[in-house]
Amino acid sequence: MTISKLLDQRLSRAMQAAGIADTFPAVIKPSGRPEFGDYQANGIMAAAKAVKTNPRELATRVLEQLELDDVADKVEIAGPGFINIHLKNSWLARQAKALLTADSLLEKTASPETIVIDYSGPNLAKEMHVGHLRSTIIGDAVARTLDYLGHTVIRQNHVGDWGTQFGMLIAHLIEQPDHERDVQLADLETFYRQAKIRFDEDEAFAERARHFVVKLQAGDPECLQHWQQFIAVSLQHCEEVYNKLNVLLTRADVKPESAYNKDLPGIISTLDARGLLTRDEGALCVFLEEFKGKDGNIVPAIVQKSDGGYLYATTDLAALQYRQQVLQASRILYFVDARQSLHLNQVFSIAKKAGFVKPSTSLEHMAFGTMMGKDGKPFKTREGGTVKLVDLLGEAEQRAFQLVTRKNPELDETERQHIAHIVGIGAVKYADLSKNRTSDYIFNWDTMLSFEGNTAPYLQYAYARISSIFRKAEVVDTQADIQLHQAAEHQLALKLLQFSDAVHSVASEGSPNLLCNYLFELSGNFMTFYEACPILKADDAVRDSRLQLAQLTANTLKTGLELLGIDVMERM
Repeated sequence: MTISKLLDQRLSRAMQAAGIADTFPAVIKPSGRPEFGDYQANGIMAAAKAVKTNPRELATRVLEQLELDDVADKVEIAGPGFINIHLKNSWLARQAKALLTADSLLEKTASPETIVIDYSGPNLAKEMHVGHLRSTIIGDAVARTLDYLGHTVIRQNHVGDWGTQFGMLIAHLIEQPDHERDVQLADLETFYRQAKIRFDEDEAFAERARHFVVKLQAGDPECLQHWQQFIAVSLQHCEEVYNKLNVLLTRADVKPESAYNKDLPGIISTLDARGLLTRDEGALCVFLEEFKGKDGNIVPAIVQKSDGGYLYATTDLAALQYRQQVLQASRILYFVDARQSLHLNQVFSIAKKAGFVKPSTSLEHMAFGTMMGKDGKPFKTREGGTVKLVDLLGEAEQRAFQLVTRKNPELDETERQHIAHIVGIGAVKYADLSKNRTSDYIFNWDTMLSFEGNTAPYLQYAYARISSIFRKAEVVDTQADIQLHQAAEHQLALKLLQFSDAVHSVASEGSPNLLCNYLFELSGNFMTFYEACPILKADDAVRDSRLQLAQLTANTLKTGLELLGIDVMERM
């Protein structure tokens, strides 16, 4: 049980014993300043206001019922009715030691769920670009976190493999004299650019492309053969990017649009049977009152075009039906660009009204903002083109290699390359993950590769620094008790015991920046402890205790960064 949950239980029990209704929460928060204690209970003011009584008098009655002698040194009323809680050094020390010797840094959830996470989802037939980065790494971090907590996590990579772009590619490819040869990734890039130009400028070609889409979806053998080649090459490229990014998506997690093709007529039939369909200018649409535009008119969700073709909404409904009825998900998370909010909210609402998804199933759009360049516009190449993700990651490793070479020229090149890979990729990921998920952010090489501030290199260096302490220590008594005497020891132990709260926050809110903030604060606490409390020069018992705190810090930093998909090193 986390400290905050323990205190919440004790305070809630005391509040009810003092006559406060159980509808009023204790509102337990970590204290902003050590002099005000370690935690504050802020819920009494709201309760006092509701029953029209003096909040300090009510707080006094709560304290009379509160049982915290085993946990706290001092509990006091502050301000208009806050309760400040100062935790005991001895209690914190025992909790920290128990955490150090446990199999895991937190208790697994008592109520595991089956959670489907939809993330990455690139369109195939061309290389992944920077626009795919946020979905891929934020989704991966949340998937890792939920898995660590003991949930059954099912990753779903909903790749686009069934649209107009494949008709374009097939139409262009079969007109090439050597179209029977194997397609390579470079061919796909070239073919796509050439085919798109022809599609936009040549109506006859565009018509042929649309015709090939129909043939493909009807199962034409030649079209399927070319299509399967495009898919195989594209997925191989995606897997190479995922491996470089240290993302856990595999080929087995791919559930493409085409997988739902056979289900789409049934989706339309069900919508019709539920009275949700309206024909509008030949197309089949769903009009829901809750989705009105600025003009007051309902924004329709089109599920079938006038020519019989299906749309993203239809496929997304089929995917939801599969995830509910086959995968048995109780929670489904979509890590998709914020610009898709209307689309996904419509799909979620339709899915529940049509019965594709149970009313109790949680459907959550984990929207995210855009990676911006220094000019405040979406990140582009100097020529104004789309930045390929593999190029971005390559540049990150190159810049990190130059940095490592400047700092440690004595290391051999192989080791510098290894460090550069871990530092460079970690820097790109952490620069993104540490930002509020819903916000746009400015991409900046200098800040993300800095060894100062809230960056991956700073945290990786903190871990490496602790590792160097143990190399110097040589002999460590792992059975030693933890003792807390100094304020810096108290604050470090307290922060270490708050790891579970940070992880649970990521799991509930889908926001890895909460864990990033925690790890950065933990590193700051350790540096303060390191400067104020000599480790290797201390007397034996104190030395062993402080080494235990250092080990728990290293374990927590490593685990936290692993949940973000970022590696650490013993030496940097």
